Amino acid sequence: MNLKTISSACLVLAAAASYAGYTLKVVAKNLNHPTGITAGGFGHGRTLFFTEVPTPGVPGSEGGKNAVKALNVRSGNVSTINMGEPEPVNIAFRRGELYWTCKSAGVILQRNRFGMISPLLTGLSKPSGIFVDTNDQVYFTQVPTPGMGGGMNSVDVYTNGSIFNLTRGEPEPTDIVVDNEGTAYWTCKSAGVILKRTRLGTVSLVAKDLKSPTGISLNDRCDRLYWTEVPTPGVSGANGGKNSVKVMDLYSGMTAYVNQGDPQPTDITVTGNGTVYWTCTSAGVIVEAQPH
Repeated sequence: MNLKTISSACLVLAAAASYAGYTLKVVAKNLNHPTGITAGGFGHGRTLFFTEVPTPGVPGSEGGKNAVKALNVRSGNVSTINMGEPEPVNIAFRRGELYWTCKSAGVILQRNRFGMISPLLTGLSKPSGIFVDTNDQVYFTQVPTPGMGGGMNSVDVYTNGSIFNLTRGEPEPTDIVVDNEGTAYWTCKSAGVILKRTRLGTVSLVAKDLKSPTGISLNDRCDRLYWTEVPTPGVSGANGGKNSVKVMDLYSGMTAYVNQGDPQPTDITVTGNGTVYWTCTSAGVIVEAQPH
């Protein structure tokens, strides 16, 4: 299946009237392997920041086309914030500043509100997920040994100029989000689980028997957890794909589908009014799910 066919399938899917209480539509298309995504800017979600990774591991000096971009949802305009990073995977926004992991380079970069970009952390080992809390603490995952339990993978936090390890040895901590109480949630892709760690250090299981959970996000009230599952990347539901976007009520533990059949729902974000957005990497689009 070529890219044009995949994109068409995703557009048809998103044009459906609703799914599990959401109205779906594509808000950006013709993108180049969109990957990470986060909401921010005026109107709390009017602007989406996202990464494109068509040439993972290849810097701009060697012909890489990877980029960090912004989408104005109302106008549909896409602007480029930065180009040339080897592998900008996941991205976070807090108080006018952007942060993203550059996986192959082993760094986290920061763009301040004046547009200046500089390294926040260097010398990391395959940083992947990232989240910045209200105290400007930067949570991130490192995945140097993907799929290997007891390996060197870790979940960490950078605060007050130092890095503190939260947990080590997970098979593949892919992406991370943190609630208002300091509890961190992360997807473990190869193990098919979502784990959490409270501020006091207790690690426990949130969900299991998942199919390659990847992106993760929380709503503003921190009572609903959203994530993507990508067991069949690049394959739409019409062609046998099993990818999905899900939501869990953290009080009841009940889980529901936001969407099924997207070719490759990679990362996910939720705005203040509960609107859900995710990147569809292989189709080159960003999808919006508006709750009824």
